[in-house]
Amino acid sequence: MGNRRTGRCSARTGTAMAVLLALGASGHAHATEGAASLYLLGSGGPAAAVMPPVEGVYFDKVIYVYDGDAKAEREFPLNGNIVAGLDATIVADFTTLLFVPSTDFLGGTLAVGVTAPLGAPMLDVDAVLTGPGGAALTARRRDTALTTGDPVGLVMLGWHGEKVHLELSSMINVPVGNYREGQLANLSLHRWAVDGSAAVSWHDPASGWDLSAKAGYTFNGKNDDTGYDSGDEVHVEAAVEKAFSPRFSLGVQGYYARQISNDNGVLGPFRGETVAVGVTAATNVVMAGVPATFRTRVFRELETTNRLKGMSFWLDFSVPISMNLPQQ
Repeated sequence: MGNRRTGRCSARTGTAMAVLLALGASGHAHATEGAASLYLLGSGGPAAAVMPPVEGVYFDKVIYVYDGDAKAEREFPLNGNIVAGLDATIVADFTTLLFVPSTDFLGGTLAVGVTAPLGAPMLDVDAVLTGPGGAALTARRRDTALTTGDPVGLVMLGWHGEKVHLELSSMINVPVGNYREGQLANLSLHRWAVDGSAAVSWHDPASGWDLSAKAGYTFNGKNDDTGYDSGDEVHVEAAVEKAFSPRFSLGVQGYYARQISNDNGVLGPFRGETVAVGVTAATNVVMAGVPATFRTRVFRELETTNRLKGMSFWLDFSVPISMNLPQQ
């Protein structure tokens, strides 16, 4: 069903997991600095716990577009600035390489990988209330940049039965991306962050139905340049999808996320919360003799606290680069 016959590469990065935009993924994040988070909400969709079926190397690319805003009376900490009246459009590319060295590690399948973010955050603010160093500013400001984010390391371990699949995963944000100090538009979180998640899928190829759920906890570190220490977060996702043929599947997704510990910054606790619903569809094709999958997702945020509110669109392409197929 979906792209799981070829073995998913991990659109969950961010779980393409990945990932995270420093105002960038604010459309799928919580309060924290820049309203951004490591875990990319919406990435744990259909077949969230289904691992690649054989050893090999898998490639995944996610094109992610988000558009959201916040009212002028809502203030946000943003890369050393305090801003009001925030409007953001983000176009980002998350490229993941996933290596599956074993399908019999602790009785399950082991996968390790890395996600590299690249994108163009475009931000407008009604006012910059406080700039880096404490300077007071009031002018309307716009900032945009084509920039790289922090690389994200991935580790996954999954087990499967006839229909039930379980997966444990972890990812770590390594703050070595292109951080534009003091600027509004960034993809880099510029802080260490670690996410641990668990997923379960009831996946029945015979009927075409997939029911999946995923939950996780994100530990956030401190941005040493701004001194902002972001609080920790929890996230929960669920999806139901039906395969109508070997080539096409359609489903619905939803997610809920909440910050459970306080930020340590100039705006006080600044805890965030969000809930969203969306739809997803996938098609399986053969390209040059290799199975590949295209998946789209669209999400609408229904309610938010201390964060932007908007919509996101995803286009995910997954394909195996090499597979250690069993001898016939």
